[in-house]
Amino acid sequence: MNGWLIIDKPLGLGSTQGVSAVKRALREGGYAKAKVGHGGTLDPLATGVLPIALGEATKLAGRMLDSDKVYDFTIRFGEQTDTLDREGTVIATSGVRPTLAAVEAVLADFTGAIEQMPPAFSALKVDGQRAYDLARAGEEVVLATRAVTVYSLTILPELARGGGPLASGERWRGNATDDLLAALPLHHQPAAGGPPPQAKLGEDLDEITLTAHVSKGTYIRSLARDIAAALGTVGHVTYLRRTKAGPFGLAQAISLDKLSEVAKARNLEQVLLPLRAGLDDIPALPLTPDQAGALRQGRVLDGIAADDGQYFACLHDVPVALIEVQAREGRVVRGFNL
Repeated sequence: MNGWLIIDKPLGLGSTQGVSAVKRALREGGYAKAKVGHGGTLDPLATGVLPIALGEATKLAGRMLDSDKVYDFTIRFGEQTDTLDREGTVIATSGVRPTLAAVEAVLADFTGAIEQMPPAFSALKVDGQRAYDLARAGEEVVLATRAVTVYSLTILPELARGGGPLASGERWRGNATDDLLAALPLHHQPAAGGPPPQAKLGEDLDEITLTAHVSKGTYIRSLARDIAAALGTVGHVTYLRRTKAGPFGLAQAISLDKLSEVAKARNLEQVLLPLRAGLDDIPALPLTPDQAGALRQGRVLDGIAADDGQYFACLHDVPVALIEVQAREGRVVRGFNL
């Protein structure tokens, strides 16, 4: 089993629990034990695309962590929590509510290269300790700002006002079990009759849902905090869904129920994406048998007729290595034992 399983992570499940669920599915299906790792952490509050690497694909999990991501997220205005999401304690309030026009006007300020202060409740380390451990202990946590890139930041028109993205059950199809929905606050329960009405120009908003395409290291909770501040109010994230991680999107994702079903039926290969799927932004480089043998021994290939850059080197359809070409010399970045 070498490749990628793309899980549509449900609410309340951590990324490591997602890995455990895949391992359990492999056991239940009678598959041989395989290395399993995830390609990008998602908080329990978040749902959506969670790439799970199996076998030799785990060697590429680090590249997935460095990839850009796309998120849908809802900002609720008027309350800021210590965690910057709905799981935290309210630490600030404001009676100010922005209009749709005001939100549209500030989004450009948060697009492009920006400086961002990560949340105190994050996994970053301060003097060797996790920031969230210090924050939970009541200590003041001051983190350095970091440079990130927001490639695009837009309003989801059909979700701009009112009940948020869960106003339409369509967004949860495939992984929203009844118990997960029952655990949601009432203002996020699916409502009958489809999505909420459009926000009208000049109307004050209690919340708004945005889509952000961001670089690695971007904290959506911090982005929501800073957008609210720019609008003269406070806010926190009530909904967060990752719709894309690197080359993988929701169209390729399956629910945990579906994963268990296909594993028990011994059909896991039907939903397992090839190792190559994690490198679709990298051109393939065909090898001769001699070249493949040299790379498998860790040797440098001379005289490669290719531009400088990374390549996915293959012998016929068998992945051999991810290589870096410079001045017509190819060196192994990651070798695959296939």
